[in-house]
Amino acid sequence: MIGNILAYYLLTLFKTLKTQVMSSSKLLSGILLGAAAGAALGVLFAPDRGTETRKKIAQRGGELGDTVRNKFNELGEALQEKYDNVKGEAKDIMDKGRDAASDVASSVNRNAQNVKDDTKRSFA
Repeated sequence: MIGNILAYYLLTLFKTLKTQVMSSSKLLSGILLGAAAGAALGVLFAPDRGTETRKKIAQRGGELGDTVRNKFNELGEALQEKYDNVKGEAKDIMDKGRDAASDVASSVNRNAQNVKDDTKRSFA
């Protein structure tokens, strides 16, 4: 019974984590696509000479690279935090389940000993 509850809770936590990861990756994809589209339009409508346009492209490419790197770092940190939270909750659940199982085992042992003692007294 406790195992089923634990399994259900862990499954629910992992599904939630998966959903959050997927939504984060969609957001990151949208940001990257928007940045690329903006850079392309900026180049197309640039009124500057070729050398100036190339300098701007290089500069914006570097900025875009920095943005992508920062977003990946933020995503990695968010995923690590979510993972740590789920891991901590799973450990807490396992500890509570272990404690509950230990309590049940102790209770069964006490009851068995009581029955054994009562039986000995009955036949003595």
